[in-house]
Amino acid sequence: MTETDLPKELAIRRLDASSPDFPQQLGILRAQLSPTGNVVSEKGRELTLRVFGEPLLPHQVVQRICSDVQSEGRAAVLRYCKQLDNADLSSDAASNRLAIEVSELEKAHRNASPKFLSCVRRIRENIRGFQEAILHHDVRYEPRPGIRLDQRYVPMRRVGICVPGGAAAYPSTVLMTAVPALAAGVEEIAIVAPPTRFGAYNADVLATCYELGIREVYPIGGAQAVAALAYGIEGLPSVDKIVGPGNLFVALAKKQVYGAVDIDSIAGPSEVVVIADSTTNAAYTAADMLAQSEHSPGASLLVTWDHDLIGQVEDQLKLQLASLSRSALTLESLNAFGAVILVRDASQACEVTDLIAPEHLHIACQQPRLLADKIRNAGATFLGPFSPVALGDYAAGPSHVLPTGGTARWAAGLSANAFLRSGSVIEYSESALRDVAEDIETLAVTEGLTAHRNSVAIRLAEYSPDDSHSSLDCN
Repeated sequence: MTETDLPKELAIRRLDASSPDFPQQLGILRAQLSPTGNVVSEKGRELTLRVFGEPLLPHQVVQRICSDVQSEGRAAVLRYCKQLDNADLSSDAASNRLAIEVSELEKAHRNASPKFLSCVRRIRENIRGFQEAILHHDVRYEPRPGIRLDQRYVPMRRVGICVPGGAAAYPSTVLMTAVPALAAGVEEIAIVAPPTRFGAYNADVLATCYELGIREVYPIGGAQAVAALAYGIEGLPSVDKIVGPGNLFVALAKKQVYGAVDIDSIAGPSEVVVIADSTTNAAYTAADMLAQSEHSPGASLLVTWDHDLIGQVEDQLKLQLASLSRSALTLESLNAFGAVILVRDASQACEVTDLIAPEHLHIACQQPRLLADKIRNAGATFLGPFSPVALGDYAAGPSHVLPTGGTARWAAGLSANAFLRSGSVIEYSESALRDVAEDIETLAVTEGLTAHRNSVAIRLAEYSPDDSHSSLDCN
């Protein structure tokens, strides 16, 4: 879409929760917030046709790329980097080096402004403090003598982080993904970012990586980066888990490789629901909605039972749009993915919000904590006039990698605990085994698994290989 094609006027949709077709309209809205893998821009269609020789849908493109990387390894990654990102990494690959030289990371760190590095350090401490506070700890359970049951939490050894870099640089994503991993005790972190001035070649991103102790940064983006992390290639060993945001192709690639590795989520456009009443500052709410739409795509939804506030917020949206650096794209996103939802009262606002299950929820009305207690589904909730979503995006401590597209019904945001592998440890004494042996025999025989029964009986001297029909006698 060219600048001349962008909308000139605000035309945000209005929905009425009392309308008979509201459930249908809400369903359409929710569908827009999910990565379906079927929407192709004209530019994307042309690129796909040129690279693959046919107009594949995004999920078909991702399947092709991941399959090629799995079978061909580094050669496929280099080919797609050149064809899709116009980046020739062959000279680095010839020396078996794909990562950016550590000296480049150190140089970026050395040349970074003291103000920026101080900012990074303060935010790192905010994140680390919160993540360590919520970290799972080993549990020992001894219900009776002779029985010890442990639940252990072991950090993953190696993880991969996707950092976007198409239209803007995101050192905040490095902080919000890597610091939780470090808090969990992950030993190795590999960063992948597009080979652009906003991605792997961005000085602020590299300086942040160096400050955090990360020494592996690869100038690879898109589905080929996800596949390389999942399957491993020469110069880039495979990881145990892939996290971090990205475009549609990154999201679909993470879905494709899940099972070979773990992933955090399959993310769609960023989104916010603002619940507001007559006490809400309209200027604040408009600013919050614009902040999400600025992601382009980004979905901004106002839920309110105050008729007058709707007009006030729309006036503020028009007023504030003019001063934004990405005003045209923000307006396009607001018109395409935004909505004002009129509800009956605060109770219905909670019901509608639970149906949407937003990534971000800002309760900007009176007694926000009372409403928060009534809402089950939200990735991160922000309470009151002085807790904007940007606080969570940049500084508060919880990670800004959150479930989108309604997945907050069952998914959680990224945290240090996402980098822990949980496992149980079971230890019984002979007498404790004897106490439960009859129950084991009953279930094993019921299921026809006599070898299971015998594995207990042989330890209690109640079984010999010559007597396959022997019964446990624990009395």
